Amino acid sequence: MKNRRIAGLLTALLGLSLGLGALQAHAQAYPNKPIKAIVPFAAGSATDQIGRAFAQKMSDILGQPVVVENKAGVNGMLGADAVAKSAPDGYTLLVGTNSTNAALKSLMKKLPYDQDTAFAPVAYLGSVPLIVAINNDVPAKNLKELVDLAKAKPTQITFASASTSQLVSTEVLASMAGIQMTNVPYKSGPAAMTDLIGGQVNLFTADFAVMLPQVKAGKIKGLAVTSTQRSKAIPELPTVNEALGLKDYELIAYFAVFAPAGTPADIVQKLNAAINTAANDKTIIERFSALGFETAPASPEALAQRSKAETAKWAKAIRDAKIEPQ
Repeated sequence: MKNRRIAGLLTALLGLSLGLGALQAHAQAYPNKPIKAIVPFAAGSATDQIGRAFAQKMSDILGQPVVVENKAGVNGMLGADAVAKSAPDGYTLLVGTNSTNAALKSLMKKLPYDQDTAFAPVAYLGSVPLIVAINNDVPAKNLKELVDLAKAKPTQITFASASTSQLVSTEVLASMAGIQMTNVPYKSGPAAMTDLIGGQVNLFTADFAVMLPQVKAGKIKGLAVTSTQRSKAIPELPTVNEALGLKDYELIAYFAVFAPAGTPADIVQKLNAAINTAANDKTIIERFSALGFETAPASPEALAQRSKAETAKWAKAIRDAKIEPQ
């Protein structure tokens, strides 16, 4: 009897050892196939450009391709929903933004997923301010003149938006300046830019990746930046606060990587380490610093705290701008 017990105990211990070994092998094996990174906005957008640059560096670090897939629509909701419903195995990631992981909760009456619980925070990529710009034919030399024009012609000034940051930044500006403008929604930032240049809309507030080349080329007229400090990339543009004599205006876009909730912690940590290494890469820093992008490597826990704070911040901005949930 005693020998049977000893044999049984040894068998159990051997099984436990083999199980632990299998788990360790699983952790060490990841990734053993291509990883899909879903960008919830159109090709050519800032999210797309930044996501692809990080994906390439992650591929080099992890030894497996990180393939970007654009799934645009509803301010990023379609792409975010696809990731929320994916297997939590580390092979489907979301290149998220303030739209998908902060503001959508306040912009939509109902989301097809729970924004607060559907994702496992992986790593923060960085942030970028926006530029307020107008069509060259709009008779305003600066933001103050545009506000005066909008006051004289309520609702006649039109503005484009293709993302939450573009919509909310403009609506908050209008609210704080005491003006009314008419929103024209677009499916993508590049499409909105085409119409701004062509004069189909008067104003557009968007990230540097979309805006700066066109401002520099003289195709549109830059009026201000949405950060609290002037940007080194275009220091001649004042902040919105400077241009209008305000104190509390600030809206910036940020980018981060999320996985489906339930993704194993060891996989999250491995992805976090790869992304943080990419964020410190000289080529990425040099390429995007000219667009006002600032990297900020941090832990998954820090991203979770940031997401919670940003969700509250965007909820307040949306309330203050009196934007009704759709």
